[in-house]
Amino acid sequence: MKKFGLCIAGGIATIILLSTIGPMVGLLISLAVLYFIYKQFLKAESTGWKIALGIFGVIFLMASISNAPAIIGVVAAYILYLVYKNWNSSKHSVVKEESDPFVNFEKQWNEIKNY
Repeated sequence: MKKFGLCIAGGIATIILLSTIGPMVGLLISLAVLYFIYKQFLKAESTGWKIALGIFGVIFLMASISNAPAIIGVVAAYILYLVYKNWNSSKHSVVKEESDPFVNFEKQWNEIKNY
C-alpha cells in the first residue's frame, strides 16, 4: 500500500513538473539576465547607463515575476526526489528478516556447521 501511495504521489509530481518546465526555464533565464544587469548596474559610472540598466532590470524583474508558477514546479521536483528516495526504504525488509524464523534457523545452522 505504501508503494501505491508513492506511485500516485510520484505520478502527480511528474505531471506537474512536466507542465511547468517552460516557466522554470523562463524563470532561470530571466533571473540570470537580471543578475548580470545588477552587476553591470553596480559597475556603471554614467547616470544615463544606470537609468538604462534600471529600465532593463525592471523589465526582466517583471519577466521573473510572470514566471512565478515555476516555484510549483520546483516543489514538484522536490516531491519527486522524496518519492525516489523513499521507494526502496529498507525499514520493512530488515524487520521481516529478523523476525523470520527460517532466516534465523539458517544463521544458527551455519554457526553450528562451522564448529
